[in-house]
Amino acid sequence: MKKIRNILFLSLMVTVISTGAFAQNKKPRVSPPETATGMIKKATITIHYSSPSVKDRKIWGGLVPYDSVWRAGANEATTFETTRDIKVQGKLLPAGKYAFFLIPKENDQWIAVFNNVPIQWGAFKYDQSKDQLRVTVKPKKAAMKQEMLVYHITSGGFLLDWENLSVPVSIK
Repeated sequence: MKKIRNILFLSLMVTVISTGAFAQNKKPRVSPPETATGMIKKATITIHYSSPSVKDRKIWGGLVPYDSVWRAGANEATTFETTRDIKVQGKLLPAGKYAFFLIPKENDQWIAVFNNVPIQWGAFKYDQSKDQLRVTVKPKKAAMKQEMLVYHITSGGFLLDWENLSVPVSIK
């Protein structure tokens, strides 16, 4: 009986030490997870995304191709959550949590997509039939270069800023 107890104790100690060793080897993500939260009217808006860096790469029409659905960040699809019904670019978006995608275009008429499947890896299994809302947005030249992708929530909507562009999305 004492031998079994010693073996169990030793097994438990090995497990505890191994778990601690594996936890220490976990590397931070290259594109760290970020959150933007704010109020627009009475709705709480929360955007969860991963923030990639430019790293001297061509972003628009390069790393992020034109005319393709893009996860609007890195890693998992960006999520957009609203606690109340809102109007995005003048169109109704019911309260809920959505995957947020962009379809960049070479012209100034991009498409912002709010998809009913919020948890997905990138846009690899994106299904257009699950879109809740699609709206047209117009990117603008940024005032200064933005190395890391960032979302800002303002009183009139939100912005995605990255590299040399700012993509505003109006919310009322």
